[in-house]
Amino acid sequence: MIPRYTRPEMAAIWEPQTRFKIWFEIEAHAADALAELGTIPKDAAKAIWAKARDVTFDVARIDEIERETKHDVIAFLTHLAEIVGPEARFVHQGMTSSDVLDTCLNVQLTRCADLLIADVDRLLAALKTRAFEHKMTPTIGRSHGIHAEPVTFGLKLAYAYAEFTRARERLVTARKEVATCAISGAVGTFAQIDPRVEEHVAKAMGLTPEPISTQVIPRDRHAMFFATLGVIASSMERLATEVRHMQRTEVLEVEEFFSEGQKGSSAMPHKRNPVLTENITGLARMVRAYVTPAMENVVLWHERDISHSSAERMFGPDATVTLDFALNRMAGVIEKLLIYPANMQKNLDRLGGLVHSQRLLIALTQKGASREDAYKLVQRNAMPVWRGEGDFQTLLKADADVKKHLSDAEIEEQFDLGYHFKHVDTIFARVFGAS
Repeated sequence: MIPRYTRPEMAAIWEPQTRFKIWFEIEAHAADALAELGTIPKDAAKAIWAKARDVTFDVARIDEIERETKHDVIAFLTHLAEIVGPEARFVHQGMTSSDVLDTCLNVQLTRCADLLIADVDRLLAALKTRAFEHKMTPTIGRSHGIHAEPVTFGLKLAYAYAEFTRARERLVTARKEVATCAISGAVGTFAQIDPRVEEHVAKAMGLTPEPISTQVIPRDRHAMFFATLGVIASSMERLATEVRHMQRTEVLEVEEFFSEGQKGSSAMPHKRNPVLTENITGLARMVRAYVTPAMENVVLWHERDISHSSAERMFGPDATVTLDFALNRMAGVIEKLLIYPANMQKNLDRLGGLVHSQRLLIALTQKGASREDAYKLVQRNAMPVWRGEGDFQTLLKADADVKKHLSDAEIEEQFDLGYHFKHVDTIFARVFGAS
């Protein structure tokens, strides 16, 4: 995790103190269940909670023990025994390290998912507000980066809103899929621990029991979780790229907010660069990069190995922290985005009406021209305009072959900008609901 791209709420989930607190809670809840089953004394379970519930674990001490034991869970349990005393002999009975590690990881990922869902909600709110603000603001739609036909800027934002609505749904599903608990012991057979312990811990930690674990929780669950983060990152980069293109000097239809005292270049004082969306683009690449190791972690030897562990220690915090930061930055960009309708109209008019060429094509076919002939008639009048040689409507009215099918009034009718927006309300109702 790089502090520059880290928000404290998400970082806190991955701090050692948080991790050890979760480990303790897993062990203490398991002790409660074991006590209820008569496997350990009830007084021992109570003592474990009483002596360690509010303790701040000594991370340096745990690290010191691990340097000797070369085992992180044993180091923690040794330190816990130093705090709890004789009753610590009843901790971790019938359990294996992965019971603690995997259950803890899934607790952390569900907490991360909750923050990420809130992040998406903020972005959705910003997109909806700005979409309705510019619902009928005309701008040019582009395909291949080239002027195509008119759209509205509100529709551009509605596209993004619909995409991030799907992102939210996927996050909710990914959270549910990864929210499982395994307290099944070595190789997952429950030979040394009753399945009811797992059920108790799962309920206490807000998880569900893993139906079958081999000694680790199956990593296809985690692969899907991080794949979901990767897709969200791609959606975010798509929106960021749209802003970047629209901010280019030759376009300048929107612009990132430029604050008082902000500097755009160390060399050129005039510069106002799309640094936030460029930053988001880079961060999105990193989130996607972590999808591959998450996929590769699905493949483990037999009932378990720990080839997944080192990778997860890196990409678990990094992917969630990075996406959290980027989503919040994206929401801020949209909330403060400077929007220039006059420039949108200027660009829309730049090709002298060529954006209405399809309407002319259809009108000619409806008046009896073949599609092939109609296409040739429209294109031969469009190409001079493309080269800056005349006005599209004027050329059409002067073309005798066009006039065989369309009157001047009928030609003019095809240049109605509002015609393109007659179904905007329908699209908005589909995206945002009837309200």
